[in-house]
Parts: sequence; C-alpha cells; structure tokens
Amino acid sequence: MNSVLNEYKTIAIQGLWKNNPGLVQLLGLCPLLAVTATLTNALGLGLATMAVLIGSNVLVSLVKFYVPREIRIPVFVMIIAALVTCVQLLINAYAYGLYLSLGIFLPLIVTNCVIIGRAEAFASRNSLLKSAFDGFMMGLGFLLVLAVLGASREILGQGTLFEGADLLLGDWAASLTIHLWQVDTNFLLAMLPPGAFIGMGFLIAFKNIVDKQIADRSTTPAVTETVTRARITKVS
Repeated sequence: MNSVLNEYKTIAIQGLWKNNPGLVQLLGLCPLLAVTATLTNALGLGLATMAVLIGSNVLVSLVKFYVPREIRIPVFVMIIAALVTCVQLLINAYAYGLYLSLGIFLPLIVTNCVIIGRAEAFASRNSLLKSAFDGFMMGLGFLLVLAVLGASREILGQGTLFEGADLLLGDWAASLTIHLWQVDTNFLLAMLPPGAFIGMGFLIAFKNIVDKQIADRSTTPAVTETVTRARITKVS
C-alpha cells in the first residue's frame, strides 16, 4: 500500500515541480507566452490542455497493447487531435468569447509537445489509473504556471484581476473582476509577449533558487556527519 502511495506521490511531485512542463521541460511555450495576458485566458487554455492531457493519457493507456510500435506516434497524434477537436467544439459552444480570445492557440494544443511526450513516455508504459493521474498532475502543473504568469501580467499591465471572467464562466462572472488600481495607460511591456518572456525568466529563476536551497539543506547534514566522523577518527 505504501509503495503505491509513494508512486502516486512521485508522479504528483514530478508534474507539479520537479518535471513541470512549463518550468523544467520548457514545452508549450508558444501558447503559454502568447495568451497569458490575462488570468482568464490563462485558465481557459490551462483547463483545455489539462482535459486533453488526461483524455490522451487514458486512451493511449487503453490501446497501447493493440497499436504496433511502428505506427504508435501517428496513432497517438490522431487521438490527441480528436480530443482537441472535441474540446475546441465544446468551448465554441459554451464559451464562445473565450474561444475567440484564445484563437489559433486552441487548436495548436495538438502540437503541444507536453501531450505527445506524456503519451509516449508514460501512458504507453503504465496502467490506466497512473496514466490518468499523470495527465492530471502534468496538466495541473502547466495550469499553475499559466495562472501565475497570467495573473502577474494582468496585474502589472492593467491593474485588474479576472478581467473577462465572464468569457470563461458566463455572464454572472462579470462581477468577479477585481480592480486593484486605476491605470490611464496599460503597461504594454507586461501585456505583450516580451513581458511574458521576462515573467517566465523570473519564475524559472525562483524555481532554481528554491531547488538550490532544498539541495543545500539535504547535503548539510551529510557533510556535518562526515566532518564529525573525521574528527572522532582523528582524536582516536
């Protein structure tokens, strides 16, 4: 039981932090940098990507024994393309404003290397439940990066948060918009793709700093123990 829980814990840590698609693998950067001008767009794209990730992992895990290795990549791409089409049609039907806002980057989820990479590296080699959980955690990790980047760019660029939330959640969500401060002119650097590159740089730097501190803390006890043993041996 503990071994199973440890496996799922490892999958969660890999998706959220150690192997995060946006911060470590640096995959899917084109839509990540292009549509994260607002938190609403970031959440919309992140949820769509997560849905495709989970669906593709589940389907690939189900058909992995029936697909010859020679044609597995084309089959995986076909599965992903079908799922992206379904998600695109659903967003078009129930969140048309968001569909227009995301534009070409919604169908471009098909070319997102995160999805085909997880299908090939994980789902084609693991059970259904593990594959579904991996898709959820990788999608959640990607969604969190999108959300943090989108929120920071929206706040710096136009002083709001959840601007256009009605595009994602419906007309009732228009009241969710938070005006943090009044700006006469938007801060264009934050709103345009160069600002997204700078924001991603800060996020990656923050992760590297945290990883370094964790590594230093884990090595300090070992170094202390080694020094102590050396002193004891010398005294003896």
